Amino acid sequence: MRLLSFFLVGILFGIVATKSEVISWFRIHEMFRFESFHMYGVIGSAVVFGIITMLIMKKLPVKTIDGKLVVYKVKAMQVKRFLIGGSIFGMGWGLIGACPGPMFTMLGHGFLIFGVVIVSAVVGAFVYGAIRDYLPH
Repeated sequence: MRLLSFFLVGILFGIVATKSEVISWFRIHEMFRFESFHMYGVIGSAVVFGIITMLIMKKLPVKTIDGKLVVYKVKAMQVKRFLIGGSIFGMGWGLIGACPGPMFTMLGHGFLIFGVVIVSAVVGAFVYGAIRDYLPH
């Protein structure tokens, strides 16, 4: 029952991703070719929403699903790390033709090749977890 809320939020996210056309390869292609503002507007709106949400969460005593209080720690800015990670993320996004967020939505729309993308993302996450301690952070 506890996971039902996550399932419902995922369904809502899939509907929003579909209706806003952010799962469209053509929209993503337009963005990378600087031919349309559509995706930049969606991403910019998400960033603004995230900033507002984080400000509210920092002011209120927010708890995790396990009941623990959420604590925020300020980390030092690591520009080189962010540039490298962001570049890898962007290249993957450009090659796949989709942001990782709507991968399941794409699979649900019948683009079965995204099953390979999802499996690859999961394997990549596990590999990162296995070698994380050996990487320069």
